[in-house]
Amino acid sequence: MVKQIRRLRTGNFILLFLVTMLPATIAAQLSTKASYDLIKRVIPRYAASFIVEDLPAENGKDVFEVENRGKSIVLRGNNGTSIACALYHYLTEYCHCQITWNGTNLQLPASLPIVKEKVHKATPYTYRYYLNYCTFNYSMSWWNWERWQKEIDWMALHGINMPLAITGEEYTWYEVYKEMGFTDEELKNFFCGPAYFGWFWMGNLDAWGGPLPLSWMKSHKTLQEKILQRERELGMKPVLPAFTGHVPPAFKKKYPNAKLKATNWTNGFADTYILDSQDPLFAAIGKRFLQKQTTLFGTDHLYSADTFNENEPPSDDSAFLSALSARIYEGMKQADTAATWVMQGWLFYSDRKFWKAPQIEALLKAVPDNKMILLDLAAEIEPVWKRTDAFYGKPWIWNMLHNFGGNVNLFGRMDGVASGPAQALNDKASGKLWGIGLTMEAIEQNPVMYELMTQHTWQTTPVDLDAWIPQYVLNRYRTNNNNLVNAWQILRKTVYNGAVIRDGAESIITGRPTFDSTTVWTRTKLNYEPNDLLPAWDLFIQAAAKGVNSDGFQYDLVDVTRQVLANYAAPLQKKWVAAFKEKDSTAFNKYSKDFLQLISDMDLLLATRKDFMLGPWLSTARSNGATPAEKALYEQNARDLITLWGDANSPLHEYSNRQWSGLLNDFYKPRWQQFFTVLQRSLRTGSTPDLKQFEENIRNWEWKWVNSQSLFPVGPVGNSVQVCQMLYKKYRGKLTS
Repeated sequence: MVKQIRRLRTGNFILLFLVTMLPATIAAQLSTKASYDLIKRVIPRYAASFIVEDLPAENGKDVFEVENRGKSIVLRGNNGTSIACALYHYLTEYCHCQITWNGTNLQLPASLPIVKEKVHKATPYTYRYYLNYCTFNYSMSWWNWERWQKEIDWMALHGINMPLAITGEEYTWYEVYKEMGFTDEELKNFFCGPAYFGWFWMGNLDAWGGPLPLSWMKSHKTLQEKILQRERELGMKPVLPAFTGHVPPAFKKKYPNAKLKATNWTNGFADTYILDSQDPLFAAIGKRFLQKQTTLFGTDHLYSADTFNENEPPSDDSAFLSALSARIYEGMKQADTAATWVMQGWLFYSDRKFWKAPQIEALLKAVPDNKMILLDLAAEIEPVWKRTDAFYGKPWIWNMLHNFGGNVNLFGRMDGVASGPAQALNDKASGKLWGIGLTMEAIEQNPVMYELMTQHTWQTTPVDLDAWIPQYVLNRYRTNNNNLVNAWQILRKTVYNGAVIRDGAESIITGRPTFDSTTVWTRTKLNYEPNDLLPAWDLFIQAAAKGVNSDGFQYDLVDVTRQVLANYAAPLQKKWVAAFKEKDSTAFNKYSKDFLQLISDMDLLLATRKDFMLGPWLSTARSNGATPAEKALYEQNARDLITLWGDANSPLHEYSNRQWSGLLNDFYKPRWQQFFTVLQRSLRTGSTPDLKQFEENIRNWEWKWVNSQSLFPVGPVGNSVQVCQMLYKKYRGKLTS
């Protein structure tokens, strides 16, 4: 993580004033105005029917109540997030509504339902964490205040009170380095493009996708001010960044005696430079950064700092790691005596060969227990707390990571997520389990997993899925159709069974053309037999024929249809591969044509939902630019991240692949067409196809696509239900033949 700290030039007295006064001004207390404003944003027509009242916290933790008073609904809570949760409880439990990224049902009854008995809920979790450094790019790269405002409301409604808040970090660093005498020219090779901040902040790369315009830094400094103000007025305590040593390449010339270590992420990018924590400049810069950040954005005393993110430390000596950790914390403490270090536990999962018990214990125990919080970043995949004695006494948070790279697939560990947090909470060995969280690399997909995970906020027992699924169906589809409940039980046992593979499978369609059934970042192994998913598709199509048509239903119908077709690409690929190997030109031409048609049909399907479209991603990227050059740069960033990720030779190509309308027809399909042309020529001439030359040609073609500019639709085209019904008639019989 490229985290930070800093210092005020205006003197120790003003710094002391800021550090002592800010907590009082941003304490997690109830702002009735902020709560009423949220209600107006969420359900404007009904806002006058709600009364907001204060309610003391219980044992220092959030609490809410809901009850009737005449014709009004009273929402009580100890802060804005508790009030929002009270509202969402009422909307889901009494009005059978739902608010997700992918489908919202806010069709309230004309007369609001009565709450016959007062509802009282207290959370067992001090913290409900949200976001991952990667989320800020795989999903949030181009967000404006309007989109952020919706997300913060979603966060509050779902109980989030500890969001990672790193928007605008680049502006803080710009200010710090300018004060240290660096020129804009010297910093040009440091700041990356807007689609790559997550990895820039974590010290993995410099400059890629840049140079970053100063206009971006200024506009996102303003955006961060709005984000933090809204989060704080709703009672959230944002986690801001801190310094872990990542410095500009120009640093070695500016400070020739500085102890610098060149490190490489090994993903096709140049070395970055890490300042040794033993160097006196380390503490000075760390302090300066936090002070500058506090001046700009205030503080809640929670600071994110991650050492060696996917980079191995230079030594596994426990004394070295302990001293390193102590110095990072001391840098925070010098700027803010109330600082608490929030550390992602990803390195303990991703590099288990290095991070054995002695190394982990040394890194953690150098910091006071009450000054560090660990994020068990992927607890639903592998709970690190179980092999670290619950992080050796540190407070920690159980997180669901779920999505990697923003890939589009139906996936999740439904049963594991339904039980995991409560099991850990009630396990005597879990130590200081203080919270739960969501740490996905990307959002706006698989909404069921996020509704399910946040269900834990207000309960201490596992979620009973057999009772929860019917309620989810009713809230999402406005019907208690038993066929849809059965469909979800099928989904639970297939796409959401969480077995075998770490994260969701992609479709071979999104892979760089190959004879193989999988590629390095297009992994096609499924958790289930593809035919086992078909009965769920049947039931969704039947429900559509009976008139079920809510926003959430349309999204899910499209997503299930998309998954069925994406799976079908694998057996279809086998057919044209077999035909080619048998030198059967007729069969090869037929099956390769069918394969291309499948891509086009998927594009047609996904064009009916904005959730699955390339156009909005590129359009919002360009909207951040103030000049043609800026717009072109941001479009290039947007295209690159979801395709090559880096340059033409990037080893990360397809890591962030997306099954999106526009991308399917304009990127994936032309690649396969070029591949099939090479193979057809080979069959005609009897020669061996030059696949090495094809690989070089396609890399150059991809890079050209990344650097091109063109318009794509930004609004949906076609009727989701009708297109799904058409594709069902076309493909259903082929899938079992």
